[in-house]
Amino acid sequence: MEIKEWKYEDFPEFDESVEGTVVLVTTGDEPGCRYTGQHVEYVKEGGVPLHMEILTPFTRNKQEGVYPCVVFVQGSAWMQQDVLVNIPLYARLAERGYIVAIVEYRHSGIAPYPAQAVDARNAIRYIRSHAEELHVNPDKMILAGDSSGGHTAMFGGLRHNDDSDENRFPGISAEVNGIINYYGSVSVLFEDANPSTRNHKLPDSPEGMEMGGVNLRERPDLCEELSAECHINADTDLAPVLIFHGTKDRIVHTRQSVDLYRKMKAAGKEVQLYLIKGADHSGAEFWTPEVIDIADTFIKKCFRA
Repeated sequence: MEIKEWKYEDFPEFDESVEGTVVLVTTGDEPGCRYTGQHVEYVKEGGVPLHMEILTPFTRNKQEGVYPCVVFVQGSAWMQQDVLVNIPLYARLAERGYIVAIVEYRHSGIAPYPAQAVDARNAIRYIRSHAEELHVNPDKMILAGDSSGGHTAMFGGLRHNDDSDENRFPGISAEVNGIINYYGSVSVLFEDANPSTRNHKLPDSPEGMEMGGVNLRERPDLCEELSAECHINADTDLAPVLIFHGTKDRIVHTRQSVDLYRKMKAAGKEVQLYLIKGADHSGAEFWTPEVIDIADTFIKKCFRA
């Protein structure tokens, strides 16, 4: 065979009959994704570099393209994140034809609320400002997150501050087409909001640290500030929201999502809630083909709106 730079279409296919073998037929549209961006710095805040990990879809027939983007905030109880731990799960969403950017935020030990939402919005702006090199369609973006990342996604969608000092990319919007909240820690309004947190609302609790190391049992005003439902009314500007929550969540009580859903419905906002029977806090149950189908349908509907 001649040695040269073969184009795929021109390369002669092996078609000999080999006894005992099985030929599996493919179309070239079988989905996959690549880990294309490792520790990409998107901003520095107070000298602290923040990074994102980027997954990019591909098929044999479409090695490169321009794709919608899901900006995903990995949860961590607002503490330092492990942004690599769930990449194999997020890859399942990327394979549906989305660039998935997994975002690092400033943890509560160095920057309290609302720093995490500020960082998420600047990550969106970074992606928009580098859309061409990242192969992202800047008009089709979703903000998502799980646990404290779900809280961050909600507050990232509630903030509208493109002209403020928080914007590290002047002139670039941080608005998104939709929000996906996976079992978000979105409320501290009721006593068993975090059933397994023995120091719930105390200064050294995750929520206490997120609000600057204060005793939230003595600060109902800060409890309301930290709770997403208290920021939603008929006049609130908020993209459509999709919520997933397990019915046996020992870390973030399911009622947090239920209360948020009810408040959004009462305010006339577009929201869907799916309760996953028996699911605990996170897990593969949230990344099954059925659940990803729901997320995929929601995302596509947001882009058509």
